[in-house]
Amino acid sequence: MTGAQPISIATKGILLLVISNLCLAGMDAVSKTLIQSYDVTQILWVRYMFFAGFTAALAWRSRRGKGGLRAAFKAKRPWLNMFRAALLVVEIGLFVVAFGHMKLVAVHAIAAICPLMITALSALVLGEKVGPRRWVAVAAGFVGMLLILRPGFAVFDPWALLPLAGAALFAVYQILTKILGRVEQTDTIMLYTGWVGLVLTSFLGPVYWVDPDPLGWGLLVLAGLMGVSAHLLLIQALAIAEASVLQPFNYSLLVWASMVGFLIFGELPDLWTAAGAVIIVGSGLYVWWRERVRAAS
Repeated sequence: MTGAQPISIATKGILLLVISNLCLAGMDAVSKTLIQSYDVTQILWVRYMFFAGFTAALAWRSRRGKGGLRAAFKAKRPWLNMFRAALLVVEIGLFVVAFGHMKLVAVHAIAAICPLMITALSALVLGEKVGPRRWVAVAAGFVGMLLILRPGFAVFDPWALLPLAGAALFAVYQILTKILGRVEQTDTIMLYTGWVGLVLTSFLGPVYWVDPDPLGWGLLVLAGLMGVSAHLLLIQALAIAEASVLQPFNYSLLVWASMVGFLIFGELPDLWTAAGAVIIVGSGLYVWWRERVRAAS
């Protein structure tokens, strides 16, 4: 008899990414609960306390004996780092508010358009070559988004514009990450992301603060821990597996959001949302496949 076959490195990376997305879906479910009783600025303030501490620990570990946190904060493009971090604060805030008014799966179905937005912006802003077939896939993804939004119909939900705006901001955020990645160290980028976010949320978090009850404190802490865990698992996944291998499994977040939304809130996507999500995910996977083919050739 032979023993169990060892898990490949790629498979480990995929598992870590899928668990990371489960943490994100759980964090979003907690945020959906919190937004019913607490202001979005309070939720973000507590979340950024955890995230800033997490980025400081990572930077201290990577810069130990090399100047520490002071060296990590010395960015080559500090203003662009700060602008990018501020965009993320607004983007997260838009999604948290959307969770309070929409189904989890609907929010994530709209957010799934983000990779296609990044493909379009990569061509328009970074000058990367995007072939006609990938442009068709991007267009198909936007058709899927229109199926979910259904503008011009009585069923149109104006709250759906929040995750759409959030997805657009996150696409810009990712483009800025690509630009900064050419000149900055990863720990510097993350340090600015966490600490600029903490500073910005500290202006409004205390103003709209409502003393949480024990359950509220537990949920705020849980959201922070889930966010940190998701980032840590993602970093570990990217450290052992190629990003191109992991990319298709980012859509597992939509699956987890559907399951969490049903189990906790009894939510089910309607037919149009499901159809639009299938088109968006299919378009995104096609764009990923074409990029793999292009890279191989």
